[in-house]
Amino acid sequence: MREGQFIKQNLERWEEYQQPTEDPDEVAKRFTYLVDDLSYAKTFYTNGNTARYINGIAANIYLSIYRNKKEKRHRFITFWTTELPLVIRKHHKLLLFTFIFFVAFALLGVFSAYNDQTFVRAVLGDGYVDMTERNIANGDPFGVYKNENDLSMFVQIAFNNIKVAFLCYTMGLTAGVGTLYFLFQNGLMVGVFEFMFFHHGLGFQSVLVIFIHGTLELSAIVIAGCSGLVLGTSLLFPGTYTRMQSLGNAAKDSIKIIISLVPIFIVAAFFEGFVTRHTGMPLWLSLTILLSSAGFIVWYFIIFPIRVSKRAIDEATL
Repeated sequence: MREGQFIKQNLERWEEYQQPTEDPDEVAKRFTYLVDDLSYAKTFYTNGNTARYINGIAANIYLSIYRNKKEKRHRFITFWTTELPLVIRKHHKLLLFTFIFFVAFALLGVFSAYNDQTFVRAVLGDGYVDMTERNIANGDPFGVYKNENDLSMFVQIAFNNIKVAFLCYTMGLTAGVGTLYFLFQNGLMVGVFEFMFFHHGLGFQSVLVIFIHGTLELSAIVIAGCSGLVLGTSLLFPGTYTRMQSLGNAAKDSIKIIISLVPIFIVAAFFEGFVTRHTGMPLWLSLTILLSSAGFIVWYFIIFPIRVSKRAIDEATL
């Protein structure tokens, strides 16, 4: 059977399955049929989007089944081990787009600063650039991280990062335009900021020092941008739902993603307040912290959701 014929034959049923129902037998029947459809699509239409479409519907039904069958005392654990990873997996393509968008404008910042030195001051401001250049001249290029008390710095940074992430998220209500602007602005700043240190021959050292906290911080900004775009795309592409229904469903997913960033921002703030200030730490220690942070992000937000999703499908077919 051709893919177009397969879609035409089943599309009405798939659209019906997206409408909520309280009948547990109906839910089980829908999920069983979807798993069969998904297996067929993966077998015969490996390069098409049909399997992804069916998998998205099946993931939503699986989440509703899983939530209902777990006791409340297990909810905290299952949120982090099953519920959240499935939500993240559902929006992996949007997360990839957000990452590429952010990196593209970071590279644009580097390119622009390389071609026009005044661009650095235009983006970062004269005050910050002058302070950094004074610190470089005094032999302490990262002295900005030592200016405040470590505890007060930790609290201020944690609060500010969480506030900024929620702002990026709520900007998704502007059909995603505000979130994209936020990502553009921050990506540009990161590129210009790093160019400033590379221009002074401190590029490698800046990575070892700044990315102790920056790895988690920047990753969380990208993920916050993804949660905002989940809201935005729900308004632009509601599918078979009304825009309000689509927005309501997206809000449930996106708020879970943004909540997952709170502990990440707290750890990043701890690193920035208590660890980054020790700019003379051994190379092995800097690399350990940096690579461990990057490894956690890749594992929890990319690898683990894929594994949980596959496990869910396997369990459902037993």
